[in-house]
Amino acid sequence: MAKTWVLDTETKGTGAHMAPLEKADRTAGEPRELQTVTFKRAAKDAEPPAPRDKQRFKVVDVLGGRVLVQDVGAREAIAALGELRSVLDARVSVWSTDARRWKLLSLDEQKALWRLRVAAAQR
Repeated sequence: MAKTWVLDTETKGTGAHMAPLEKADRTAGEPRELQTVTFKRAAKDAEPPAPRDKQRFKVVDVLGGRVLVQDVGAREAIAALGELRSVLDARVSVWSTDARRWKLLSLDEQKALWRLRVAAAQR
């Protein structure tokens, strides 16, 4: 006697396969009940995060080997860059409260400060 085969789609992402009707979980054409999943949102924190401290900068003149400004805000650091001819003439560091030390800015970050210096000079 010939077997009746059905397309069994009850797989977990590996694709459907052909199975004999006896082994199939359902008969052909009979609709299955749809199972749904409900997700619950995570509870919101009761207190907002603490405000961040303002960044503190240190600008060192590479050619003279002297500290131009230290422990100042961004505006003062940008103003200190106004004395220099090139972005490569200075090393700008920012204070890291986590590491409790000065961290040197990358060249791209220093160039961003340099562009702000140019924009401030044009005002």
